[in-house]
Amino acid sequence: MPQTAIKALVSRHLTKAVVLLFVALLFACGSSATATPESTSGGDTSAPSATSPTSAPSTSDSAPTAVPQATEAPPAKVAPAGTINMGQKETGIFEAHPSKSSSPRIQFTSSSVAEGLVTTNPDLSPGPMLAKSWEVSDDFLTWTWKFQEDVQFHKGYGEMTAEDVLYSYVQWNAGALHARSGIMGEYFGGEDGTFGGRENASVEIVDDHTMLVNTGEPWVPAQVFEFMRNGGGSSSWVVSKKQSEDIGIEEASKDIAATGPWEIQEHASGEYWKMSAVEDHWRQTPSFAELIYWTIPEESARVAGFQTGQLDSFDMAFDSLATVEAVEGAMVKGFPNAGQAGLNFYGQTYGLDKDGNEYEFYDPEQAWVSSDLDTSSQAWQDAVTVRKAMNIAIDRQTIVDELLSGFGQVQSVRDWMGHDERANPDWNYEFNPDLAREMLADAGYSDGFSVTLTPAIRGAPAEVEACEAVAQYWEDIGIDVKLQNVPYATIRPELITRKYQGVTCHTVGIRLSPIIGASNYVTKSTFSYGTHHPWMEENISAATVEVDPVKIAQMERDIYDWIWENSTSSSLYTHDGVWPIGARLDPDSLKPTDFSEVRTAVGFEFAQER
Repeated sequence: MPQTAIKALVSRHLTKAVVLLFVALLFACGSSATATPESTSGGDTSAPSATSPTSAPSTSDSAPTAVPQATEAPPAKVAPAGTINMGQKETGIFEAHPSKSSSPRIQFTSSSVAEGLVTTNPDLSPGPMLAKSWEVSDDFLTWTWKFQEDVQFHKGYGEMTAEDVLYSYVQWNAGALHARSGIMGEYFGGEDGTFGGRENASVEIVDDHTMLVNTGEPWVPAQVFEFMRNGGGSSSWVVSKKQSEDIGIEEASKDIAATGPWEIQEHASGEYWKMSAVEDHWRQTPSFAELIYWTIPEESARVAGFQTGQLDSFDMAFDSLATVEAVEGAMVKGFPNAGQAGLNFYGQTYGLDKDGNEYEFYDPEQAWVSSDLDTSSQAWQDAVTVRKAMNIAIDRQTIVDELLSGFGQVQSVRDWMGHDERANPDWNYEFNPDLAREMLADAGYSDGFSVTLTPAIRGAPAEVEACEAVAQYWEDIGIDVKLQNVPYATIRPELITRKYQGVTCHTVGIRLSPIIGASNYVTKSTFSYGTHHPWMEENISAATVEVDPVKIAQMERDIYDWIWENSTSSSLYTHDGVWPIGARLDPDSLKPTDFSEVRTAVGFEFAQER
């Protein structure tokens, strides 16, 4: 199929303000990750016929009787039936307790089994979820949270209360696995109740459904909502405190009592996660009885499952569009700006860590790492030159055209997606491999150097393929590249402990504010982009407590200008979200539930059969 025809196909189904709600796949439980699943038929979901109005009773002169109005009987309740099957590159081991969960589990758990306090609207504003409302004082110091009533936990653990909310967020910080756990600890006080050393900070449970948070210093609302939102790469959720106390965190994590429309039933590491519909769910009872995520690393196997109707949707590479389009009854749905692929240059740990010590694994022998944190020094300038050379050696437009089939845009500075109207137009790396070689020679690396390059492998489109292309571009300018393909869950411990000494290709979702992405450059952040510098520490920290929107905008621009000038990290592209919908599912029934998730379809609870 011509590329123009493929683009036309997808553009017909691209809706600007919708998020993907696509649903998917079907394999027999207990089969291997790559085995062909057997199809499961859906149940009868047709609406029952309405009953006829009741005729009026006779009346007498002595006792007039009101004539009842004709009424229609409520439709009979239809039990969930059938199975939705979704194919993913990787799901990982099921761990859903806040102290245990990290990527990629966050993406799958938060979009199905669990729920956060807020959701994200298409305009990047927060919407209610488990929090039905909130108020922030004029000085941004006092936050009043009102939680939904009669929200039931899975496994029979009763109604969610403010105590469960506080417990869950303290546990997120205690585990320190979540990218925003440090921020959570500062807001909620963490397990030790220190609130990051802030005076006058406190949390008060007013009643079962009300919580009062005094932050001690102003907090930027976008930062708070970012780590409380549902369905994104920085998602968090609420779990039952009682379950953890009854059976212990280890057991609870593998069979979590959360609040989502799907309840975890069964899982096998590296094979599948099987969930069942929660009947009478407070928000939306699914029409299907089961939802299964299948781990299917090979694109060809996922495509084959979709072609045979055994998969309802799958994590699709862009070059499979033509094949998917040829499947009878199938369609593609998507939206722009689903994710952004970036390059993180690790090892730039200048200054002191959060404990006031020198970074243990700081290694200035790496070509892209300076031996001097003084930005006017020759060592610093040489390292910047190396990083810029590595960036201009990459043909970003060809990656977008070939690997994304045109469903994306070139991007040079990461974490600015969705805020392009405020971006600096100078943030652009033009492809120039000849100049890149000259720059490496000027920096003292005419014979090149060695680097380890690791794709995150979290299921984002073209994540691995783009990283492989980057490796080839760098090889072309004389850099010896060791491409390390490992699951993200394997490499992540090295990232959060600042031990990794290489470059990653790391895809993330849209940010509510650019400063959220910048928080990965400060020492207190659990997740690290590989760079820490006193200038960034001071300026990013100041921006995160500024509440004046005009000042915030200017501070964000100044910070990212500094990041650009020093080339501390970079981006490759932003990509559209494109998901296949099988013939069995009604695409019109799929309702957007979030605007931020890039690694799996969401909204399974709204899916209907055709």
